[in-house]
Amino acid sequence: MARKAKITRKTKETDIVLSLNLDGQGNARVKTGFGFLDHMLQLFSRFAEMDLMVKARGDIEVDEHHLVEDTGLCLGLALKEALADRKGVERFGFASVPMDEVLVQVSLDISGRPGLYFRVPVLRGREGSFDTENVQEFLKGLVNQAGLTLHVQLVSGENLHHVNEAIFKALAVALRQAVRKTRKGLPSTKGKID
Repeated sequence: MARKAKITRKTKETDIVLSLNLDGQGNARVKTGFGFLDHMLQLFSRFAEMDLMVKARGDIEVDEHHLVEDTGLCLGLALKEALADRKGVERFGFASVPMDEVLVQVSLDISGRPGLYFRVPVLRGREGSFDTENVQEFLKGLVNQAGLTLHVQLVSGENLHHVNEAIFKALAVALRQAVRKTRKGLPSTKGKID
């Protein structure tokens, strides 16, 4: 069975169409109107080895927040739909990713119980980049819709571009591990994931 999903979300603030193939090749076609978000989603796709298509518009003349958060929501919904009953997946994933002086660690569980534990200080960037609050909002949307428990920790470093890139790469690597089909049945002793 194909592990794919297509999500459409239209509000007064954003208009997003997103498709995800968990068993892809890491191909990305991303156009959000916010270059840094495009860059993060492209590298996420590549390192997760998932095909990702995103076509989005948002009220970025006001702020990038709505576009970033809603794109995270859509990715989370797509992940949940593509995983379906979650049978046979590894369930857990972990990555420790260096990016020059930066080291980020990500651990996740496709638990069905959303929780984001974000241990990264507030770092502000220049115009046209992400600050860490935007990354946190993206991840909140993702985990709440996908039902993930996600821990993100900045171990060292302070270059904001490197921090953001390491977070998205580590998330991708950990998620690639967690969605890998390696077993029979549901990876839970209680017989369900929630």
